[in-house]
Amino acid sequence: MTTTAVAHPNIALIKYWGKQALPGNIPATPSLSITLDTLSSTTTVSDSATDRIVLDGREVDDPKIRACLTLLRGAFDIPPLEIVSENNFPTAAGLASSASGFAALVTAVNAHCGLKMSEPERSVYARRASGSAARSIYGGFVGLAGPDWIAEPLLTAEAWPLNVVIAITDVERKAVSSSAGMHASEETSPYYEPWVRTTADDYLAARSAVTDRDFAALGELAELSCLKMHGVMQSSRPAMIYWRPATIACMHAVRALRADGVDVFFTIDAGPQVKAVCLPESLDVVAARLAELPGVLTTHAVGLGDGARLVTP
Repeated sequence: MTTTAVAHPNIALIKYWGKQALPGNIPATPSLSITLDTLSSTTTVSDSATDRIVLDGREVDDPKIRACLTLLRGAFDIPPLEIVSENNFPTAAGLASSASGFAALVTAVNAHCGLKMSEPERSVYARRASGSAARSIYGGFVGLAGPDWIAEPLLTAEAWPLNVVIAITDVERKAVSSSAGMHASEETSPYYEPWVRTTADDYLAARSAVTDRDFAALGELAELSCLKMHGVMQSSRPAMIYWRPATIACMHAVRALRADGVDVFFTIDAGPQVKAVCLPESLDVVAARLAELPGVLTTHAVGLGDGARLVTP
C-alpha cells in the first residue's frame, strides 16, 4: 500500500527571515505568500522494514526529514516508512523546495498512517520542519503570523488570479542554507532588529492590499520586503550575496516594464532566482522580456495553485 501527496512551493511576498528563541521553529516575522500551481513536490509513502528516504532518485539520510518523523512519532504511532520524494524543479536553489517538500510529506504521512490531522494541525507540523512549509498546506494567498503561527488562507487562487514568471539564473545548490543564513543574520547584521520590527506593519498592509485586490500596493510592499531582507543578508558576516548578474538584470527589467505601464513586480527569496508577479494580461510581455536577458537560463510561467493534497500515483 502506498500513499502519494503533492504540494506546491509558495513564494513569500512579505518575507520571513529569522526565528524566535522559542521551541517549535517559530518565525521571527510574519509572512504572506502565494502558492504556485505548476512546480511541485510529489511524495509517496509506503510501509517498510526500516525508514528509507529517497530524494530525486537518490537514497539519502536527510536529518530534517528524520527530525520531522521523530516529531510526528512523539504524538502518533507511526511505523517505519519508505519515503520517495521528487521535485520537478531545482532543489535548494531559492525556489522553496523545502516548503513544498515538507507540506507533501506531512500530508502523505497523515493519510497513510490514519492520523486524521486537520489542515491547521498539518500546518503546524509542516512549520516545525520548515518555517515556510506551513503556508504550502494551503493554496492561493496565505498568511502566517502570531500569536499561534498557524498558516491562514486569505484568498483563493480563483478569487484573484495572478501569474508568476520565474527566471532561473543558477541551478546549483546555494552555498548557505536558509537556516544557517538566518542564524548568521540574527547574530551579525546591524539591520536585523529593524527588519523584525518593521515587517509586522508590512504584513498588515499587504493583507489589506490582498483584500482590496490592490496590485500596485501589493507590488510596492513586496519589492520593499524583498530588498529589506536581502539587505539584512548582505549586511551579515560573512555577507550572503545570493544574486547573480542576471538576477540584477531581471530586477531592472521588471522596473523598466512597470515604467512602461506593464503591471508587474519582482520578489527574490534566499537564492538567485527572480519571480516576476504580474496580471494575466501582462504575462506574455513579461515572460518574453526576462527570457531574452543574458544569464537567464530558462523561465517558467506559472499561475496560483492549490494546497497540499492526496493524488493517485
